[in-house]
Amino acid sequence: SNDYRSNAYVGSRKIELNARFTDAEYWRVLNFDFVEGKPFNEQNIANGDYVVVITNGFKKQYFDDATEPVVGKRIDIENVSYTVIGVVKGSPITRRFSYSDVFFSYNNPKSNYRSMEYGGGYMAMVQAKNEADLPAINEEFQARINRIPVTNAEAGFKDGTLEVSSKPFVRYFLSMLLQGDPARITTFYGVIVFVLFMLIGLPTINLINLNVSRILERASEIGIRKAFGAPIRTLLWQFIVENIFVTFIGGAIALVLSFSIIQLINTSGWIAYADLTINGTVFIVSLLICLVFGLLSGALPALRMSKLKIADALKG
Repeated sequence: SNDYRSNAYVGSRKIELNARFTDAEYWRVLNFDFVEGKPFNEQNIANGDYVVVITNGFKKQYFDDATEPVVGKRIDIENVSYTVIGVVKGSPITRRFSYSDVFFSYNNPKSNYRSMEYGGGYMAMVQAKNEADLPAINEEFQARINRIPVTNAEAGFKDGTLEVSSKPFVRYFLSMLLQGDPARITTFYGVIVFVLFMLIGLPTINLINLNVSRILERASEIGIRKAFGAPIRTLLWQFIVENIFVTFIGGAIALVLSFSIIQLINTSGWIAYADLTINGTVFIVSLLICLVFGLLSGALPALRMSKLKIADALKG
């Protein structure tokens, strides 16, 4: 696919657009949500049909009544008339390869797809059946790259080396962000680990201090229970259960607040086509991590106080 900036007009009103040129396989690799119609296919491309897939956001901007179906209607973009073949739910700008307002076939006259350049604007995506297929895909990809002739006197160079890599999305973005420097990528991961440790470690230390203060306030209670024969295991288990209960209450509050903030962002228009959601796996893992640190921050002070002598505990 390849992307560029374009314009459409409704009367005298100008609509600035992000446009993308794609092939038919693009719609199979990326899981778009079609609210109307369908994507263009190989037959549309072979026929040179002037068809376009638009987003629901652009539909609301261009058509007077956004509630009516628009498949089959004509729209003018840069003085060229196209037939709307499908309407998709828009993707946010953070999704680099799917973000756009309109989608044309790659053989559109404005795409310049026949230009023979080493550094063109098109990008290719490959969807493997499973992770085990990636080495074979990369091997075949590099074999095809090696067939491209590098010597080109007209371009002003010869006997050069052509380096093209295929990477998963995350590694691709990191390479773009950090200019492909392995040392920078390693440093980036180190910084991420350090920040995560600080975000988790510092609150844990604060929790331990808070729990120590809270348990000290209950020293008399501990002394009385020990005087009546309560074993250390019972006292320790009580404080652990209390910390588990508090952790789950905090998790429930965090879930409600996160959901509310996400809905606010999605409906605010701050991010075009924002579709933020709560990842259940990430939330559960985060809750388990908080639970582990909550247990540690509660168990250590509780173990210390449970071993306190009865007389000292009653004195406070």
